[in-house]
Amino acid sequence: MKQLSKDQKKGIMKDIILKLHQGLSIEAARGRFEEEVGTISSVEIAEIEQALIDEGLSPEEIKKFCNVHALLFQAALEKAPTQETSPSHPIFLFKLENREVERSVDSIKALMEEDEGRDVREMKRELEGLLLVLKQIETHYERKEQLLFPYLERRGFMGPSKVMWGKDNEVRDLFRKALGELDGVTDSAELATYCQDALNPLLEETLGMIFKEESILFPTALEKLDASDWVAILRDSDEIGYVFIQKPEETIVLERHLRDSLIEETLIHDDNITLPTGTINVTELMHIFNTLPVDITFVDKDDTVKYFSASQDRIFSRTRAIIGRNVQNCHPPQSVDVVEKIVASFKDGTRDSYDFWLTVKGKFVYIRYFALRDSTNQYLGTLEVTQDVT
Repeated sequence: MKQLSKDQKKGIMKDIILKLHQGLSIEAARGRFEEEVGTISSVEIAEIEQALIDEGLSPEEIKKFCNVHALLFQAALEKAPTQETSPSHPIFLFKLENREVERSVDSIKALMEEDEGRDVREMKRELEGLLLVLKQIETHYERKEQLLFPYLERRGFMGPSKVMWGKDNEVRDLFRKALGELDGVTDSAELATYCQDALNPLLEETLGMIFKEESILFPTALEKLDASDWVAILRDSDEIGYVFIQKPEETIVLERHLRDSLIEETLIHDDNITLPTGTINVTELMHIFNTLPVDITFVDKDDTVKYFSASQDRIFSRTRAIIGRNVQNCHPPQSVDVVEKIVASFKDGTRDSYDFWLTVKGKFVYIRYFALRDSTNQYLGTLEVTQDVT
């Protein structure tokens, strides 16, 4: 077979996939693949699916056939060399979790292969426990969806979030089905039917997702994302969490260094404020505060009223005359002691919040006071949040 260029391979593969969608059998597709292409990288496969999306093939249609695609490419992909990753790399951690998922699936299969003479109720209890453990894989999926997919999208690569996310949800649906139908199993015959109709499809799709991740998604991500992307993914992974694994010490140390070295600056340019979690226009920010279903008042570290939100239905009226006023002077004499107690406890660090409930004009009002502190735990001021919870 003559050596094909990358574009030639992609052209042939796109045509094979389109023919699959039009009814070509998997055997015929595999034969054409082996004859005309021979080998193809996981990145090329991912790029082909992205190109099909760009050319108008719906992600739902690609999702419908992606198991067939994976089967078609499996032989070529399994021969491809894998990229080594360090123990602190997010892909290494994803793979560690996958190894535990495989062990969990094996445990379920072993349980179902035990002697038929076992009590069905006991089998159900054990199976439910194993399924609930395996169901924690949703944390793995969420970290992939909320961190890996967005960084791929920034590189113009939308396929995973449009196709694989849908497949993740199919696995989630299979978990709901498997756990929901297990309760109705009463005897060995029903258990066998349950395994065939609900349990086996779940286990097959769970293992199939591992193949898709490790043969297509992860190699593609390793090629397309740069070091700064992986640092950000590692830094933010703890927000979602890990499952089944203890993070290697190397990863824990690296994350600590990342947090210690991270300087999250706030930048202001024209009317835009860039914060660690995004950029927002001043006008947008004002209307966000005024649209929140709560009243907000901010008092700075020197006990000076600096800001209040101006929603249409404020519970307690505020006028601009209070801006710059000492907070103690904004309350009647009989409540000043309470105000000073709250502020003093925030300043000395003995409290971080206070809650109060009042009845005002027929409304049941929830008032909360929060100490605002910076990343070094220095007191910045007090935030009052008032809400009608009638």
